[in-house]
Parts: sequence; structure tokens; C-alpha cells
Amino acid sequence: MNRLPIHEALKQIAFLEGKWITDNNNLGLGKFPTIKPFTYCEEINFTSIGQPTFNYLAQSWHPTLKKPMHRETGFMKIIPGTNKVSFLLAHIFGLTTIEEGTVVDNVIHLKSTGIMRQTEGMKLPAVIETYREFKINGNSLEQVFCMATTTVPELTEHLRVTYTKIAEDSEEK
Repeated sequence: MNRLPIHEALKQIAFLEGKWITDNNNLGLGKFPTIKPFTYCEEINFTSIGQPTFNYLAQSWHPTLKKPMHRETGFMKIIPGTNKVSFLLAHIFGLTTIEEGTVVDNVIHLKSTGIMRQTEGMKLPAVIETYREFKINGNSLEQVFCMATTTVPELTEHLRVTYTKIAEDSEEK
């Protein structure tokens, strides 16, 4: 599939475009006061759709068992002429979030402004607030994700991961 050119509004976050992946030498780290710490592999994709929006897809898996762990999809949007960013996400377990923030010096700061949960069958505790940061560090993309829940009401780090960009010419055609 041919990629569409990046919309002019996305130029200040153009560093995100493409496929980013962890590997077994650089695993993501998960923790939270209510769970046992864990590691994971993850791939994220930011794809231009020719509008002031990136399509986004993230999928993670267990590093040794190779079983899927999480999946989320959405859109990252920038308001043209500003540094204001919105990140709309749907998570596999019945959560949708709207995160809003800014991009400054290749660092994107996003805080939840809306959280909706599926009411039937949703396990507790419920997520009540999120904060996320994407930051370019040389050839790597770092992401830190924090959340607050009904049992841990203060924003607390949950995920920390560093990705390496996959060159287009190394992808399967």
C-alpha cells in the first residue's frame, strides 16, 4: 500500500510516522501497585492518511510465549497551526480514551480528557485517568504511560518502553 504524503499540520510530529518495534534485547516494562511486574514486546504504527491525522495501531505480545497481550487502535490528530495534539484510542478490553496535550521539542505530552468503559463484563479496577509521553531519543522512540484507577487514584507509571524504527525497505512487501 502506498503511503499518502504527511499533511502539513503533522510536520512537527512527523518523527512518529512508520513502524516501531521492541525486541527481546529491549523489552517493555510493565508495573503497577496492584499487579506483578512484567515484560513485553510491542509494535506500534503511525500511518499517514493524508489528513492532519495519523492512523495508529499498537499490539503487544509476551516475549517468550509469543501470545498476544494487548491491542489498541486509534488516531493521533494535530490542530493545524498549533502544537495541540489529540490521541483517540479504543482498547481491546472495552475502554476508549481521548488524550489531549501538546508537542514541544519532539516530546508529546498527553493527558486523558475523556474515558469511556464498556459497562457489561468490564473487570475492575476501572481506569479513571491517564498520562502518556512520546519522546524521540536519537534513533529510538520512548513511551511512558501512567494511569490512575479506582484502587490507585494517583497517576502511577504503568508502562515504559523504547522502540526502534523499522526501515520501510526491510518490511515485507
